[in-house]
Amino acid sequence: MKKYTISAKSSDNKGNWHVVDASDQVLGRLASQIASRLRGKTNPMFTPHVDMGDWIVVVNAEKIRLTGNKLRQKMYYRHSGYPGGLKEISAEKLLQKRPEDLIKIAVKGMLPRNTLGRKMLTKLKIYAGQEHPHEAQQPLELKMA
Repeated sequence: MKKYTISAKSSDNKGNWHVVDASDQVLGRLASQIASRLRGKTNPMFTPHVDMGDWIVVVNAEKIRLTGNKLRQKMYYRHSGYPGGLKEISAEKLLQKRPEDLIKIAVKGMLPRNTLGRKMLTKLKIYAGQEHPHEAQQPLELKMA
């Protein structure tokens, strides 16, 4: 009797939906756990080159926490592509202006930098408040430690 390794296909993934409450959670720790779920590392049939991850809905993004002096000192940069087009914004201002982006940037940095990583990022839905439009998917509440 031969033993062999099974390589998963994308059709093998049923993709569960989970809701994560970001209230009073530390940004980096939450982002790493979300990235792990999006990649599918909790799935026993994890295969690195196949999207085996779950759908994640994050609520209360405005209540995320940063440790130390990161709120004032951490800067986020973007460039328009034109000369002199470098823009910067502190984590504090970004949290006030677009709290969803704070979590999205952190999770994006922990995913693979390829087509598969970009596909995984589309399975992440982030909302500043408590309400979200994904009740029809019957998401399970996921406790992040």
